[in-house]
Amino acid sequence: MGQTERQETAGNTDLSGVKAELAARIAALDVRAPYTRASELAPDIDAIRAIAHRNGLDPAVTVAHFLGAALSRGEHGALVHSWLSVLSDAVVSERQDVEACDTFAAACSVRLAG
Repeated sequence: MGQTERQETAGNTDLSGVKAELAARIAALDVRAPYTRASELAPDIDAIRAIAHRNGLDPAVTVAHFLGAALSRGEHGALVHSWLSVLSDAVVSERQDVEACDTFAAACSVRLAG
């Protein structure tokens, strides 16, 4: 294995760890969401957004922005559960390009309108 291949493999391993951490954070939020005010969930969403941004997980950043807006409107309970589901999908997405961000943004826009 050449140096470039080793670096790419190491980068994928690091990203796998980040994705696992984000998945755990999202799962913990999902458990708390039915019993927690939206304003109390917002700092955790901000932390997820910051971690995703630092690691180039752009679709997750996009969804976290939409979720933050939903929380600021006071959405809670089952509505937050569905937002967290979309955020989980964005975290594990293999695509991290602008088109993937646009696709997740469109899904969030539909959810906002619904």
